Amino acid sequence: MCNPAEWIRQDEWPVGIRNVGNTCWFSAVIQSLFHLPVFRRLVLNYHLSERILAKCKSHSDKRNMAFMQELRCLFALMVGSSRTFVDPSAAVELLRDAFRTSEAQQDVSEFSHKLLDWLEDAFQLAAKDKVEDKQKNPMVQLFYGTFVTERRHEGKTLCNIEQFGQYPLQVNGFNNLDECLEGAMVEREIESLHADHSVTPGRERWFKKLPPVLTFELSRFEFNTQLGRPEKIHKKLEFPQIIYMDRYLHKNINQTHERRGDVKKLKDQLAALQQKLECYKNYGSGPSKYPLADMLQFVLEFATTKPSSVSPAEDLRAASPASPLPKDNSEPTDADSSEDPTAPPHPAPHSVSEEELHFVKSCLQRWRTEVENDINELKASIERLTLMLEAMYTDNNLCQVPYRLHAVLVHEGQASAGHYWAYIYDHANKRWMKYNDVSITESSWEELERDSFGGMTNASAYCLMYIDDRLPTLTTEATDDETGQVLHGIESLPPALRRYVSEDNRWFQQELSEWEEQFCQTAAPQGGSTDPRPKAKLQTTVEPAPQSGPSDEELEEEEASSEPQPDPEAEKDTEPDPREKPEEESEVSPPPPQIDSSSEAATDTLDPSQSPNQSEKELQSQTHDSALINPTPSDLHVEMDDTQTAARVPHTAGGSETSRETPEDEEEEEEEEEQQQEVPVRENVVSEVEIPNVGRIMVRADADGYNEEMMLTPAMQGVILAIAKARQIFDMEGPEAGLIKAFHEEYSRLFELSQEESTPSEDVRLQHSLVYFFQNKAPNRIIERTLLEQFTDRNLSFDERAISIMREARTKLRLIKPEDMDMDEYLQWHDDYRLFRTVFVYLLTGLEHYQHGKMREALIFLAHAYETNSALLTHGERRGLEKSLISVYRRKCLTALNDSASQLFCSGDQHSVEEGVSIMEEAVIPCLHLMSREQSPTREDRDAMESIRSHWCCCLGRDMEDSLQEKLGEFLPRVLDGSAERIVLKDPPKVPVTAAHDLCSRLAAVMESLHKTSVVSVK
Repeated sequence: MCNPAEWIRQDEWPVGIRNVGNTCWFSAVIQSLFHLPVFRRLVLNYHLSERILAKCKSHSDKRNMAFMQELRCLFALMVGSSRTFVDPSAAVELLRDAFRTSEAQQDVSEFSHKLLDWLEDAFQLAAKDKVEDKQKNPMVQLFYGTFVTERRHEGKTLCNIEQFGQYPLQVNGFNNLDECLEGAMVEREIESLHADHSVTPGRERWFKKLPPVLTFELSRFEFNTQLGRPEKIHKKLEFPQIIYMDRYLHKNINQTHERRGDVKKLKDQLAALQQKLECYKNYGSGPSKYPLADMLQFVLEFATTKPSSVSPAEDLRAASPASPLPKDNSEPTDADSSEDPTAPPHPAPHSVSEEELHFVKSCLQRWRTEVENDINELKASIERLTLMLEAMYTDNNLCQVPYRLHAVLVHEGQASAGHYWAYIYDHANKRWMKYNDVSITESSWEELERDSFGGMTNASAYCLMYIDDRLPTLTTEATDDETGQVLHGIESLPPALRRYVSEDNRWFQQELSEWEEQFCQTAAPQGGSTDPRPKAKLQTTVEPAPQSGPSDEELEEEEASSEPQPDPEAEKDTEPDPREKPEEESEVSPPPPQIDSSSEAATDTLDPSQSPNQSEKELQSQTHDSALINPTPSDLHVEMDDTQTAARVPHTAGGSETSRETPEDEEEEEEEEEQQQEVPVRENVVSEVEIPNVGRIMVRADADGYNEEMMLTPAMQGVILAIAKARQIFDMEGPEAGLIKAFHEEYSRLFELSQEESTPSEDVRLQHSLVYFFQNKAPNRIIERTLLEQFTDRNLSFDERAISIMREARTKLRLIKPEDMDMDEYLQWHDDYRLFRTVFVYLLTGLEHYQHGKMREALIFLAHAYETNSALLTHGERRGLEKSLISVYRRKCLTALNDSASQLFCSGDQHSVEEGVSIMEEAVIPCLHLMSREQSPTREDRDAMESIRSHWCCCLGRDMEDSLQEKLGEFLPRVLDGSAERIVLKDPPKVPVTAAHDLCSRLAAVMESLHKTSVVSVK
């Protein structure tokens, strides 16, 4: 089992693409295109209007739109994902359907052609004006060019212009890319079989318009007719990092024709020189040929060898020859002739006179010198002609159209099978990178040459992608429209895709947290840990159970094993390595699947008025194509009855220990450990928990993410009860059917609850956000996604059934695509509900302060409650609370606080005066300004404001000290008119939003106390 922590992306390192079964061809092509910024921007910003979507009826249009959406999501994840690789399954399946196969490995060229066709059609759909001319299509402008074919016929030049996307090149018979292009552009003259036609003029091809992205297909496969199967060509073919395309352009036809004539002459001369040189290198009339210079040297050595008076047959001894006559540097020396006395004697002439020797020696030396000079002259001429050929197209006139190598797609293997990967140039960091499925490493040009040129191994380049080096926009990253700064990572994505990637990253972080928790649970017993703390205090009289215990399989293995138990002390010294933990010890949720276009989101419209069977069938039909995550079944079987009762399960393990222990605790723990060793544990520890409105449920000790406080919320109670009601369906039909049943049960319950009458002391909207959504007519997609998220809560991991339903819900939630849900609208609804609960809490807290005579604190809370509530009510009358309830007590607090401030101010005591002024500036005056700026204040509020202003105006006529008159003159204008002043109302202290039933009961108690004028304490 893999550790998800190993999948964490490091900084801005590129993201790999997972191989989902013979899909390395997909990864190689997609990576080469993704790392072309101009193409990446086109895909990410692709958009179809609702009008165009409504007109798309054909199968091909729908398929192209689906593929573009999958490609956008894939690219978005490759930009901003926190993972080291992404899963392309959804996009790959669409392509495989088009290829009508799912097993055979696809050919890169076939896939590339199909990809470009689909992209062209998809962008043609997005065109604002449906023009016949496709030249405005971004894909055509980026990848497609034109070439013209010319041929002479009866004295006339015939031309034909054609479009091309990927240009095919033959490999056989050529040594480098330029030779391949020359061979593809010019068809040689063909000898005619008829006497009256000696030759047939060949055709020439010229590039009329080159695309910004120029792709060459190298034909490395040919069909062997004898064997009846294709074979791969492993011939070496070199290609440069920069190629100049000037000589292949139609506009340079005259200049290129002239150069080709010069090249032909030079090649003819070069061939003649090479033929002469070959005669010198391989001389002789017989079957064996040798270099002429060497042959002359050998004859010279024979002639200068000392004549022998004894025949070779009679001379059985190895004698050293006498000192030869003086020789020049080319002759053998004395040391050479007498180096090895055991060596056999050299052949020598039987007799030679001094005159004969001198004549032969002078001739041979002169001839040898002449031959060597001829060879050197030939080599120099060949080298000079070769340089002239290489420089034929390197002058400035034919170096104006440079194309830089962007990507090389490599195939390793044979024609029938193999593996693809890509080398892609990182233009920003000026380096080559190797993309091999999920593995991405930094590379070099030397490694690329070794793997791509061919001829050495069975790996060779199959596709070359060049880009116009004159267009910097091809490799320029996206920039901010306002600041001009380069956008990196998730910030460069459109809002919808940004939310989609953020959601996927959030799921990944959740997987990491779950894996870490599960690893800690499973690693603690193995490492001898003595601190298995439970995650929550369970409502049971027995001691809390440890987080994890041995499974049934582990117990069976222990009973079957005859090996002695390891020393506990030795185990304490051994700390387990997370990388070496076996797969059976933890259960990790697989990474979230990518969006499947064939599946509809699980949160499509569900009408509350539908019958149970109808809504279940609709949800079933909406999600039947969803990818399933099948959790590994747990060995624990924890049951929860619909009747809200469950059988009690006794504990079979000791309690948890704390990190700080007393000696008495240590002794007790040692005794407990001894007892546990004597009596083997047969099953995991479970605890019985009482959940209001649900009943008793059995919670596993190793329940992942269990939090008792969350389990007691009304939302979780409803979900738990719904899962219990779906128990029978779950057991018979599986997790998906169980989720649909539980979803319908909770949906119906909340809809019925929303129809009940609400009072301030019993506001049903506090019970659940969906009640609030139902009463405010929220869109069904908002309601259904919210409810689906309730079933993904980690607190549901208290038993096997809940875990399966939780994972099924997570799977369906991940299938919701960005275009299926307006996340801004979704978040706005949840923000409104959060503000609604905040208003209720502010009101309740303000009333409690008012109840205890803390007017200053009460006014702050009530003023904030009124302002926030007014903003909510602008969206709908059921979005907030009744205004009158808040305004009554806000007015009472304001009047009482103003009277208190007036008394303190008029007392004359310096401390009291400062306190009174502080009350006015922090509470009374800001609240007055807020009330005066309301569009339609109530008559009671207007009377209260006039009373306060009149009271402070009356203070001007009283006798008071000059300092008091000065202070009064400072804040009195603000009391009378605050229209031009900025309102600064002190923020209230943060108050936790408690459970709904607690809020309602507290409000009821406060209201009763206020009406009876007696304090009622609420716990």
